[in-house]
Parts: sequence; structure tokens; C-alpha cells
Amino acid sequence: MIQHTIEELHDLFKNQKVNPTEYYNELFKEIEIQQERLNAFVTITKDEALKSLSEASFNTLLSGIPYVLKDNYNTKDILTTASSRMLEDYVPVFSAHVVEKFKQEELCLVGKASMDELAMGGTNKSALTGAVSNPWDTKRIAGGSSGGSAALVASGVVPFALGSDTGDSIRKPAGFCGVVGFKPTWGRISRYGVIPYASSLDHLGAFTRNIRDMAIVIESMAGRDHHDMTSSFENVPHYLDNLNDDIKGKKIAVLRTVSDEITDQRFIDNFEHVVHTLKSLGATVEDVTMPKVLLRAILPTYTIISNAEATSNHSCLDGIKYGNLQAGASTDDVMINSRTNGFGDHIKRRFILGNLALATENQEKMFRKAQRVRRLIVDELNKIYEDYDIVLTPNGGSIAPLIDEASDDRFSDEYMILENHLALGNFAGLPSLSMPSGFVDNMPVAVNLMGRLFEEQTVLNVSYALENALGYKNQFSRED
Repeated sequence: MIQHTIEELHDLFKNQKVNPTEYYNELFKEIEIQQERLNAFVTITKDEALKSLSEASFNTLLSGIPYVLKDNYNTKDILTTASSRMLEDYVPVFSAHVVEKFKQEELCLVGKASMDELAMGGTNKSALTGAVSNPWDTKRIAGGSSGGSAALVASGVVPFALGSDTGDSIRKPAGFCGVVGFKPTWGRISRYGVIPYASSLDHLGAFTRNIRDMAIVIESMAGRDHHDMTSSFENVPHYLDNLNDDIKGKKIAVLRTVSDEITDQRFIDNFEHVVHTLKSLGATVEDVTMPKVLLRAILPTYTIISNAEATSNHSCLDGIKYGNLQAGASTDDVMINSRTNGFGDHIKRRFILGNLALATENQEKMFRKAQRVRRLIVDELNKIYEDYDIVLTPNGGSIAPLIDEASDDRFSDEYMILENHLALGNFAGLPSLSMPSGFVDNMPVAVNLMGRLFEEQTVLNVSYALENALGYKNQFSRED
């Protein structure tokens, strides 16, 4: 009963095929079961959801639909921790712009999802509430930093959940959990009221179990917001109305510098099947390359820029302006004690690196140099878009790692390009979507499609065609 698409749920509610209150009572029973199994929620908001449901008209596609927020979206009068001890008691006095939009759409928030602390990580193991399990195999990670959101959509309890993506934090967990993860163009969605990581790289986006639902959700999220001066004035298309699977004539570039890094033959076969499928659908599919030296520079460049920006963004988390206050003999002692107690060791290491990169004597040789390398990478990527509509890559080269073995140590040679290339979409601000493409060892695997700036419709349409051809949609796993 629970695992419906948005359109199916709308039909059930609108045409009174099910009683909405009874549906939600069953939903929250399932939520408790999945929380015990996956540990994916920070906060379950039953009262808030039922209040919104009582006010729903069911006159629009999203009215009365349940959803989940990553716990870095500020929610008025509802705990917002970003999975950090520093914010474990933080209850905002305002809501993020997207949350307000969803309230006007009469959506029903059922909970806040676990994440890597302050969104800094790729395993979701650093969350204050502990690791999140993958619905397909609870011994494995869901990915990060938006692992809680991905796991809950993949478990079938909600048709969609929101996340944020600074390097691959929507798309990597989407791939691990067998769902669709999409971050539109930088600026397409207002980030006002979302606790930041690195402002020049941060994107908002969503998880769904099919492309049609993604078109609905992203259209609802997108648009100009005067509170966020980086949000775009570009008109938001009607993504669902314009969705079609005719991709004849579309030009797709297969980025072989990435796909050639795959070592597992099963992943190679899966990716080549996707390439063959796109050709069979009438698209022009050709191989392209980028200089390997630039792709190997993605991770160190990302590491310097993201941690430097995070250090600046989170300087306010000092126990005085914001955060978990710890006593001290002086103002300096209060800040030192609060930050020492409030942040995990991995966050402290990132802040040390960020401060090092921002130090006056180091800015030119670290932070500014990283910015110049980022520009070189983006310029090289943009050359591909002079001739192609979409860049296709594997989402990664492995299934979700075991929780006990998962690590954010990503500097090994075999990891450097294949498992970090999704940050290209953040460097360039491009719309980037990861979607299921099959299974290896009974675990989901995925591919990524990345388009030109503000051409979300093209990304959605090519993905829709591929989804229809492959058949991997509306997947969920709720049993061990």
C-alpha cells in the first residue's frame, strides 16, 4: 500500500479510492519499521504531517503527498541538526524557501533524514545518530551525505525526499540505493535556509523512484527567490508536460576517460549495455575524452575549495552565535570548548585544512590555485558541450561498501577518477542525474547523465527514454 508514485497517490486521494488518514496511519507504522531497520530518520514529524494532511485539498498533484527532508533544511519549530552535535538542540525560527514552497503546495513532511555531519562526507557514517543502512542490504552503507533521504525513498515509504549535493551527495547515494537522484543547474533552486557546506558548489535536489516523479518535484522546487541572490531569473519550464522519450537526434558523449577506469567486468558490461540502449533509441552516441591530468585533479581541487568555503560558512558555529554552548572562563574558551565538543574529528580535520588554505600566506598557492584549476577543468568540460547535449558516465565502479569497511579516504589510484568525477557537475554547475541501470551481486548500480546549463528538460527526457527502455523504475527494497 505504501510504495506509490506521486501520480498514483494523487489519484488515490483525489478520487477517494483510499482514506488519506488511514493511509497515513499505515504509513507511520511502516516508518517505524523502516527506522528500526535503516536508522535513516533524525526526527519523525507525525503531528506536523497529519496537520498538513487535514488542510490538504488534493486539487494538485502534490497536495497531501508525504515527503522527507535532509536534516540540513531549516524547518520552523522542528529540530534541524545537520546530524551534528553542535546543532543537536537547534530549532529554527524560520523555514528554508523550498520548505515554504512545499507548505503552499500542501505537501506533508513526515520526517527529517540523517546525513553525514554538516554534509561533509560520503558514507553517512558520521551522523550523530549513527550510520544509515542500505535497504537492499542493511550491512552496507546508503552513501552520503544524503544517505538517509536516499534510503527512505529506496525503502518505499515516501515517493520522494530532498537532499543537497556539493560533490556527489545526491547522486552517489542514489546509485547505491537504486533510485533516481537529480541536482539541477546551480541557481535553479533557492538555497535560502539550507545549512551550507561550500557555497560555490552546493546544489539542492531530490530523490525519486522514477523520472516522472522527478520532473514533478524539481518543477515545484525551482524558481527565483529574492532571499537567495544566487538563484536564477530563468523561467522554469513545465518539466512534466514537456517530458517525452523521443531522443532521436540527441547527441550523447560517452566520457571514456572515466568509463575506462572501471575494472569490474560486470560494471563494464552494464555500462556498455546502457550505451547500446541509447544508440538503439536513435541517439547519436560517441566517445570523448578529457585530459586525465585534469580529471585526477578533481579531488584535490574539490578538497581545498570545499573545505575552505566550509570553514568560512561555519565560523558562526561557535557556541555563542549558534551551536551547543559549552562553558569557559573567557569568550575564547567558550568558543574553543564549544567547537571541540560540538564537531566530530573528521570535521575538525576539514576545518584545519580550510583554515590552512585561507591563511594569508597560503591563499595564492592553495585556494586561488585550486580555483584556477577548477576553471581549467570546467573549460575543458564545456568544450564537449559545444557538440553534445549529454555527457554519459558510470555513476561509480562498485556497489555500496559494507558499513564496517566504508571510508572517505578517496585518494587511491583506482578511486581518483572513477569515484570522484561526479564533482564535475558541481564545478560547472550543470544539471546532473543518476539513475539505476541494473544490479551486481543483487545490489543496484547506476549511470549518470549530465547536461548543459539550465537544460534540465533534456537531461530528464534522455533519462526518461533510458528508464523506459531499461525498465529499472519504481524500485524499492523493504526486506532483509
